Amino acid sequence: MSKTKSKGGQGTPATVALAKAAVDFTLHPYEHDANAQAYGEEAADALGLPYERIFKTLVAETEGGLAVAVVPVSGKLDLKAFASALKGKRAAMADAAKVERVTGYVVGGISPLGQRKKLPTVVDESALGFETIYFSAGRRGLQIETAPANLIELTGAVTAPIGKTG
Repeated sequence: MSKTKSKGGQGTPATVALAKAAVDFTLHPYEHDANAQAYGEEAADALGLPYERIFKTLVAETEGGLAVAVVPVSGKLDLKAFASALKGKRAAMADAAKVERVTGYVVGGISPLGQRKKLPTVVDESALGFETIYFSAGRRGLQIETAPANLIELTGAVTAPIGKTG
């Protein structure tokens, strides 16, 4: 994996954040299907990767406000575990329009990096089992591959078992 500068109009706030931090990452563009409903699964299928290696970025409302969850595409967010990881009791998925306004990204292209407002972030601990993971680069049809430690460090994330299968 090499340091990749954005090229061909692929620069996003997420790729800018990675380049500025001088960490190794690779961009993986793919052809986005405008009719796709499950963006993470679409990315995994297009790139020929197992669902466990691609992570989706979800935003939930907690007692402390909005927070980001990064979980494998192969499962779902355990809202109770997520709230607990943030020292809270409850969490609920946030309204999509509010999420787009706060993060600066559109649903299906939300990256945990380069958001307009830095939000508390929890990365599912399964990410630590991989040398590299994939997540949205900030637009549909573009994934970032980098070491999980890079994502955790740049977002100030905590890790916890917040993903559940099914």
